[in-house]
Amino acid sequence: MEITSRYKADLLIIGGGIAGLMAAITAYDKGVKDIIVIEKANIVRSGAGGGGNDHFRCYLPEVHGEGPEAFRAVMAESMNCHTGNGQDTTLAKRFLERSAEVVHMWEDWGINMRPLGYYNFAGHAFPNRPRIFLKYDGSKQKPVLARETRKRGIKVLNDTSSTDILMVDGKLAGVLALNGASEEPQFTLIQCKSAVIATGCSTRLYNNEATPGWMFNSTYPGCNAGAMAQAYRAGARFVNMDLPVRWAGPKYFQRCGKGSWIGVLRYPDGQPIGPFVTKSSAEYGDVTSDVWNSVFTDVIRNGTGPAYIDASDASEADLHFQEEGFISEGLTCILNYHKEYGLDFRKHAFEFMQYEPFVYGRGLEIDVRGETTIKGLYAAGDTVGNVRSGIGVASVYGMIAGESAAEDMASFEFHEIEDHPLVKARLEQCAAIMGREEGVPWKEANLALQQIMSGYAPAGPYHVRSARLLNAGIKYLGDLRNNTLKVLGATCSHTLGRALETLDLFDVAESLLHACLARQESRGMHQRSDFPFTNPLMNNTFINVFLDENGRHATAKRERWLAPGMPTGRV
Repeated sequence: MEITSRYKADLLIIGGGIAGLMAAITAYDKGVKDIIVIEKANIVRSGAGGGGNDHFRCYLPEVHGEGPEAFRAVMAESMNCHTGNGQDTTLAKRFLERSAEVVHMWEDWGINMRPLGYYNFAGHAFPNRPRIFLKYDGSKQKPVLARETRKRGIKVLNDTSSTDILMVDGKLAGVLALNGASEEPQFTLIQCKSAVIATGCSTRLYNNEATPGWMFNSTYPGCNAGAMAQAYRAGARFVNMDLPVRWAGPKYFQRCGKGSWIGVLRYPDGQPIGPFVTKSSAEYGDVTSDVWNSVFTDVIRNGTGPAYIDASDASEADLHFQEEGFISEGLTCILNYHKEYGLDFRKHAFEFMQYEPFVYGRGLEIDVRGETTIKGLYAAGDTVGNVRSGIGVASVYGMIAGESAAEDMASFEFHEIEDHPLVKARLEQCAAIMGREEGVPWKEANLALQQIMSGYAPAGPYHVRSARLLNAGIKYLGDLRNNTLKVLGATCSHTLGRALETLDLFDVAESLLHACLARQESRGMHQRSDFPFTNPLMNNTFINVFLDENGRHATAKRERWLAPGMPTGRV
């Protein structure tokens, strides 16, 4: 294994999704001209938002009203929505304050933020309450952002994923990356003054709930938060890893976009499950499953289900609205499936289910400027742990991270990485993996990891954690890691990349287990049999997990960062 290419840049963007491209574009416009973006896939359609999106959480003064009272009302709704919990109020406030900028910026670039001709806030909403999700057409959002990136002359390395973040004397110095475009592995060494991590959420951590063994039937199939683990190894802190996140959607057909469905959530006899709506509404949707997020599992377990989304009473106009939303969200696969099998929203209700846990809006701790606990290393998007994500937050904090990197650039300098010991160690490891003719494929290691996480750090409902289970999981995970390093094999750059992703997931998994041990209470889907109640004294307590000076996992508790006068929401 050898370094086949070398680059040098003032700013490196790790991940070319929504957050990464917004960081690159903003930093360039703020004066940083020497920027490189590395992306595992291709920036035109990569990341969680690659297929599109149709809900953008934001505060628009021209719609919601000017002044502190109007802002506070939107802030309160935002902190208590389905993506509102587990945030530092300071970061959540900064996001909302800057969100209108991105809405108008995207509109200027050609992303259709007003498909009906006006700013339409709909879905994920309670009747007679402020609506905070802008319904827009995001089907072209990635091609537009890719165009804006290339228009500025920003260098993009597609098919390139980071393997290690390199530190010199405690300072960020560069990144080692794997290029997967050719069959034979090629490595790239990138020297940089600062970097933004934007590699998305972490899938493939738990058994796939819908189709066990089929890891890429997933809400975000291309994301595994690799650089998140790499930053952790470099000294960055994680936060909120102990609090699980579980999405829901069509049963056995894992896709995001629950808010795009406008039907009423019903029992098999047609009775509404929730108290909020009794008729299909394009304006509100059915917020029941946002409030009662375990509903799809609960009604199966107690025998009253299944739970169906029923839009048979919707008007033709509302069904057209839903179809357009599916296209904007990147759910054309569902529309194609319905067409192929003769399914009709007017005649058929569709069963939903709760998907497996994953690391989304949990991970790297940043400050209000988007900087991690490593100076010069910023983060944005789903890989951040103390401001809940989604397209709106990813785009805004991508912009903020790019601004901060530009503002701080004069204080950074280059450090030599050519003979970095971590580079040598990684190349030797990859040579060993590629040299095993009868090596074990990465999927076996990944499935074994999922078995341990699902068995020893399960997420509710109907699953509990305990110190005994978590400590056993840590022991088994360590055994699995040691064995995997001895037998893991790969045959080409693609399978080598997957193998290295799996090793990154080991770090994410181990940090999660330690964080779960530190939260000695039950809260949400983090249920402890040895601490069976929710402790009100921990309502605003976050758990940090990090590597200590000896390279061992350590934890600490901290209080939520509060913005004066702002609602805190729930944890």
